Amino acid sequence: MSRLITSFLKTVLTTVVAAISLCQYSFGQTSKAGGSGIQYIDPTIGNVAPLLNTNRPIVHLPNQMIRVFPKRQDHLDMQITDFPMLAQNIITPQMIFSIKPSKGAVTDTAWYRRLTYDHDLEVTQPWYYSVKLTDDDILTEYTAGEKTGIYRFTFPAGVSKNLLLSHYYKNGQYEFQDGNKLVGTEFVVDAIHEQQGVAYIYGVFTGKPQTGKKTGEKDWGKYTVSGTPEKPKKMDGERAWVSYGEQDSPVVEFRYAISFVSREQAKKNFEKELTSVSFDQLKAKGKAAWEKTIGQIKVEGGTEAQKRSFYTALYRCYVRMIDVNENGTYFSGYDKKAHEDKRPFYTDDYTWGNYLALHPLRTILDPKREADMLQSYVTMYQQSGWMPEYPRPFGDRPGMFGFKSTVMFLDAYRKGIRNFDVKTAFDGMLKNAEQATMLPFRNGPKGGLEDFYVKNGYYPALHPGETETDAFASLKPGQKRSAVAITLGDAYDSWALSELAKELGNQDVYKRYAPRTKNYRNLWNEKYNLFIPKDAKGDWIEIDPKFDGGHNGFDYYNENNAWSYMWNAQQDFAGLRDLMGGADKMERNLDQLFREGMDRSKPVFWEKWPNQTGMIGQFAMGNQVTFFIPYIFNFTNASWKTQKYTRLLLDTWFQDNIFGVPGDEDGGSMSSFVVFSAMGFYPTTPGIPRYSITSPLFSKVTIDLPNGKKFTLIAHNSSRTNKYIQSASMNGKPLSSLSFSHQELMDGGTLVLEMGEKTDKKWVAQN
Repeated sequence: MSRLITSFLKTVLTTVVAAISLCQYSFGQTSKAGGSGIQYIDPTIGNVAPLLNTNRPIVHLPNQMIRVFPKRQDHLDMQITDFPMLAQNIITPQMIFSIKPSKGAVTDTAWYRRLTYDHDLEVTQPWYYSVKLTDDDILTEYTAGEKTGIYRFTFPAGVSKNLLLSHYYKNGQYEFQDGNKLVGTEFVVDAIHEQQGVAYIYGVFTGKPQTGKKTGEKDWGKYTVSGTPEKPKKMDGERAWVSYGEQDSPVVEFRYAISFVSREQAKKNFEKELTSVSFDQLKAKGKAAWEKTIGQIKVEGGTEAQKRSFYTALYRCYVRMIDVNENGTYFSGYDKKAHEDKRPFYTDDYTWGNYLALHPLRTILDPKREADMLQSYVTMYQQSGWMPEYPRPFGDRPGMFGFKSTVMFLDAYRKGIRNFDVKTAFDGMLKNAEQATMLPFRNGPKGGLEDFYVKNGYYPALHPGETETDAFASLKPGQKRSAVAITLGDAYDSWALSELAKELGNQDVYKRYAPRTKNYRNLWNEKYNLFIPKDAKGDWIEIDPKFDGGHNGFDYYNENNAWSYMWNAQQDFAGLRDLMGGADKMERNLDQLFREGMDRSKPVFWEKWPNQTGMIGQFAMGNQVTFFIPYIFNFTNASWKTQKYTRLLLDTWFQDNIFGVPGDEDGGSMSSFVVFSAMGFYPTTPGIPRYSITSPLFSKVTIDLPNGKKFTLIAHNSSRTNKYIQSASMNGKPLSSLSFSHQELMDGGTLVLEMGEKTDKKWVAQN
């Protein structure tokens, strides 16, 4: 009997241990070991988008060049196409070099078949990815360095093993050296973003494999493996493979480095990062890097789900920008040359979305890196002649309207970040303002529309159905003016330029641009109680402001309708408040924003507005235009509504599952909103170094500042119902208004909030 009991206990113990191990690697679950916050990160959160671009389970080091995730449509795609060596664009995936495992002979089927997998046998961590390919019984693992990565494949015992390499673009090249070494070139073409460039690879396979490749430009028939010709197949670029016999080890690795400079530099990157470094050592190094980064913010209280959403959002904030400096050498897409420089060179950014919260978050957590990024912008301006707005590795892509890099520079400068060439940055900002087009999706010099704007104080719009008349705009088929959005956006951009000019003592520029900060008033229409387009004669254009303007509203607005753009005067909320008729009227307008219906079916609405997702009334959480809007209640007599709506938005639209992001994340912009709002404060107007306070999700937040100090936020009695601020103090001094300065934060201040259910507390409205 005792033997039976002992045997039974052993069986139970074995089962429990196995179950615990499986749970650590199952979808939607993370190991709770450690205390840095990384145990809460789940890269699968938000892997299915509501309509447009989805988040990806990206493996990378914070702000580094190598970013990898399996090529598939999203989490609900039941097959994986292949595995890339680098994802240059994480929004609409732009992959570079691919690899996939196969068993048996190298055949057409092996090249073209997609790979089945089981989500519950997939591990996704910031520093490590693995998946069991179910039809093939092959375990695929990956871990990343800065410019390097390692794939490890575990095949079933006793089978022939292959690793198939190919390209995502035409004319790619591969070459084997010394039996197990590979060099290659990828000619990258980004048709969406009107860019092209070259990437290089150097890699080493384990053991002594057989090697083969396809020769010729398009004829798949001209290749051999062990001298045996295969069936012809038309493909672009060279394909290569390595094969291992049945008696070889079932575990095969491919270790590689990428360069934008040259094949020789790729080899140097390899030697610097991977010499005598094992897969598990690189994995451990990656985990340690994330522990240090994520551990900078510690939270107490809140639910497990809130911590998962919070720390996953924080992880997402480090996917952009990326350092492409390769050990003192970098390739610039701005003059198409290689340069030597010991300072990091960062690229891949969307200022229009990331100026709002991502760059401001970095001014707190890593001001040194933010300074390096700003200097990279300056360098790009020096090399190309224009201050970029959407910098990418191969150049500045045409992006959204206006010049939000100007706001980004002002915000950092006023927060004490000066380790960049401020004078040259200002020159670049001024050149953009005076000489560049403000049109969306265009790069280049200004045209007649900009001249009209400077003279008349608003961007002229066309009537519905009217043909484009501007010579510059009509050069690009389908170009739209986004006339209201541009007018509102330039008022903010001009404010930032004039304010930095004042900081630098340039009174001429200050006096020229300060009046433009009020241009938003020129499109306020009291009949609509909204910003409405005008034609070149100065007459109002009668539209349905909720629905007119063509696809995405590009004729008048941009990705959001007039209800979202109603609030785009971030530089002058006090002036907007007066324009609306005072604080109470502003509050009523905000209330109506969250109550106003679509007036049509959801399919009809979203066919026109695919970006305007995450809706509550007409408020759209899923697009960057709206992020600051809930905080405008702090500029009225009802600050408690900021607390109400930020809690509601976080609880509703940022849950800890694959649907847990409500819109186009854009590589950190939406996640930075989550990080700030969950902590209980937000940079409502970048360029003004103050933060608006809201209801934090956690009872305590501690930020380890890079200057050695700590900022602490304590929310006494906080709960799901006790979410309203009854009193607030900074360093023991009571606050009358729900805001505090960046300096108070960086000095290591302590903000204490007393929380409760009452909503009758009156706070002084912010100005």
